[in-house]
Amino acid sequence: MEAQPEQDGRATLTLAHAHFQTGDYAEAERLYAAYLCERDRTASVGASHGGKYSPEDLATAYNNRGQIKYFRVDFYEAMDDYTSAIEVQPNFEVPYYNRGLILYRLGYFDEALEDFKKVLDLNPGFQDATLSLKQTILDKEAKQRRNY
Repeated sequence: MEAQPEQDGRATLTLAHAHFQTGDYAEAERLYAAYLCERDRTASVGASHGGKYSPEDLATAYNNRGQIKYFRVDFYEAMDDYTSAIEVQPNFEVPYYNRGLILYRLGYFDEALEDFKKVLDLNPGFQDATLSLKQTILDKEAKQRRNY
């Protein structure tokens, strides 16, 4: 009996998570891309993807692949994945935080502030977001005082 594409997708995602957790980022990225590609392919042919391609799984796959790109300093590609994670699951605070960190590092303080505030709207106890929000406000004010 042949495995269903949905079962293959679930196995691919589980394997991707395992490689991500052990720091084998090249293989994890390859597997996340395969999972996302398979999901897109089955969706485009009208296949039902039920719980196997849940918003949580998709958002986590995008977020984790974004994290790998962040580690490689591919900030804009990472932000694309974080944005995709947010589009799939708007109440998942982690990709907002991750995207906010990149925006902060790139000097886009207003956009970073929006992301950090969104994180805290979703999860008021997210301490790193609280600290990042405060630092972004301080750095934005310092930049304004320097007039650039």
